[in-house]
Amino acid sequence: MVESAVLLIFPFCMVYAAVSDMISMTIANRVSLLLVGAFFLLAFLTGMPSTDIGLHLGTGAIVLLVTFTLFALGVMGGGDAKLMAATAVWFGFNLSLVEYLTTSAVLGGALTLGLLVYRKSVWATFTGNNILLRHFADAKAGIPYGVALGIGGLITYTQTPLAQWAMQRLSAL
Repeated sequence: MVESAVLLIFPFCMVYAAVSDMISMTIANRVSLLLVGAFFLLAFLTGMPSTDIGLHLGTGAIVLLVTFTLFALGVMGGGDAKLMAATAVWFGFNLSLVEYLTTSAVLGGALTLGLLVYRKSVWATFTGNNILLRHFADAKAGIPYGVALGIGGLITYTQTPLAQWAMQRLSAL
């Protein structure tokens, strides 16, 4: 049961955040709150040492400090900043966090370049009324970076300590 929750909650939140950002250019606070709350509960249920839990929460706090600085500078959206920090809690302060941040940055760059090309293409005119593509087609809209964060999280999730724990437990059955 706990293994299922570990393997489902994080991916669900990443997909929800990505689709929500595509449709509305917002990522609801409840997604970040669910990620942090679920991590805390699942870390406890899996027997993660309290010092490790503290390090994971500290990692999220550091990422939140950096991303909110970027938000204050107008470089990043508030929902993206909160999502990145909540996601960092699941990864902790280790190499998997670097993989997540790097993967998300590369995907975000590709998304940005792709949107710049798409917005100037004839396809933007034809698809601009589609609910999933309307913000992609709007040259005045920002970049829905939650899409890159969500996909980056999905790609690298198996490297998180909780996912590793769940996969080890399931492979032992």
